[in-house]
Amino acid sequence: MDNHGQDMYRLAKRLFPICRSITGDGVRDTLSILGEIVPLKTYEVPTGTPVFDWTVPQEWNIRGGFIEDENSKRILDFAWNNLSIVGYSEPVDQIVSREELLEHIYSEPAQPDAIPYVTSYYKRRYGFCMTENQRNALGNGPFHIVIDSELKDGALTYGEIILSGESQQEIFLSTYICHPSMANDNLSGPCLLIYLAKMLSELPRRRYTYRIVFIPETIGSITYLSKNYVHLKKHVVAGFNISCVGDDRTYSYVASRYGNTLADKAAKNVLSFHAPGYQAYSFLQRGSDERQYCAPGIDLPLCAICRSKYGEYPEYHTSLDDLTLISEAGLGGALEVYWKCLMGLEHNYCYRVTCLGEPQLGKRGLYPTLSRKGSANEIRTMTNFIAYADGTNDLFDISNIIHVPVDRLIEIADILRAGGILERMPEARTG
Repeated sequence: MDNHGQDMYRLAKRLFPICRSITGDGVRDTLSILGEIVPLKTYEVPTGTPVFDWTVPQEWNIRGGFIEDENSKRILDFAWNNLSIVGYSEPVDQIVSREELLEHIYSEPAQPDAIPYVTSYYKRRYGFCMTENQRNALGNGPFHIVIDSELKDGALTYGEIILSGESQQEIFLSTYICHPSMANDNLSGPCLLIYLAKMLSELPRRRYTYRIVFIPETIGSITYLSKNYVHLKKHVVAGFNISCVGDDRTYSYVASRYGNTLADKAAKNVLSFHAPGYQAYSFLQRGSDERQYCAPGIDLPLCAICRSKYGEYPEYHTSLDDLTLISEAGLGGALEVYWKCLMGLEHNYCYRVTCLGEPQLGKRGLYPTLSRKGSANEIRTMTNFIAYADGTNDLFDISNIIHVPVDRLIEIADILRAGGILERMPEARTG
C-alpha cells in the first residue's frame, strides 16, 4: 500500500494541470493516462442523446483566456490556473468597462486568497474566477477580455473496466473525472480507483465480477445508468462511489439511501477498526454520484467512503484544493480501507461449524496441548468465531459481534475450513 501511495500521488501530479469538464479533450486525456495503468474501454455518447430526464450537452473545449488592463498588463490568465475561467464559458473577445467586467467575475469573499471553482453547464454565459483580493485590486479599466473556447455538438466520454470473476454478481466502483485542477475533490478518486483496479486485476481469482467506471459527475452517472441500469439492478450486490480520498485529516462515510446495504455494512465494519473516530453522514448529506446510484427506481446497494468529505473542508471547490492538500499517506490509507472492504466482501459467506458441541481443536493442532492458566487466550478469537458460526451470521456479523477485524477473521476461517471444522453456506447474505 505504501508504494501505491507514492504511485497515486505521482499520478495526481501528472493529471493536475489538465483542464477537465463534463465533456471534452481534458476527459479524454485523463482517461488515456489512466489507461496506461490498467487498460480501459472508452465510450462516446453524442450530444443530444436523451438520458432519462436529461440530455447530453454540447461538448466544451478551451484553449486559453485572459484579462488585460489598459496597459496590456495581464492580470489573469487561464495558463496560470485553469479555475480562472468559468467552466463551459462561451467564447468572448471584447473591450469592457470595469463595471461590465465585474458582472462576469466570481470570487469568494470569505476566502480572499482562493480562486473559486464555478461552472455553468446548462446556461450559456461566460465568466472569470479570481481571488477576492484580485477583484478588489482591479483598476479603472477598460479591460481586454478573451476566452478562447468552443461549444459544439460532440460527445460525452467515459471509461469502463470489467474484471470478470467466478460469479456474475458484481461489485460496482465509480469515480468522477470532470473537475479541473483540484486534488482532493477530483484527482484523488481516479488515482485511487485505477490502482484499486490494478490490485484487483492481479488477484489469482476473483469471486465477484468488478465493474469499474470513470465518468463525469452527475450527467455521466445518469448517462451510464440510462444504458446499464437494468443489468446493474440485476447483478450488483455492493458498490462504492469513490471521491475525496486524498488528505490525511479524517475518514468519512456517506450512507446509501436507507443505510442498510451490504456495502454499508462493509464500510462501517472496516472503518470501525481502521478509523474508529470516523465521521458518519446520512444520505441526506449526499452530494456526489450516490445521488444517482441510490435514486428511487435505481436503488443500487452503494455507499461512499471519503477522507475529508466533499463540502466539509475549507479548501473544497477552490484553488486551495491543490497538491499540498493530499498526501501519499492519505491516498495509501484510503486505498487500504477500500481494499479491506473488497476483500471482506470477497470472503463474506455465512459460516457454520460442522460438528455438534465444541470441536476438539487440540487433535487438529489448533489448541495448546498443555492446559494452564492463560493458555486459552491464544485461541480466544478462534473459539469466539466458532461460537457464532451457526449458519446465520456472515463474516461482517461475526466481526461486529466478537470485535475482531474482518481481515483477521478471513485467516481464521481458512484455518478452520482446512481443519474440517467450518463450512461455507451456499450463499452470502446481501443485506
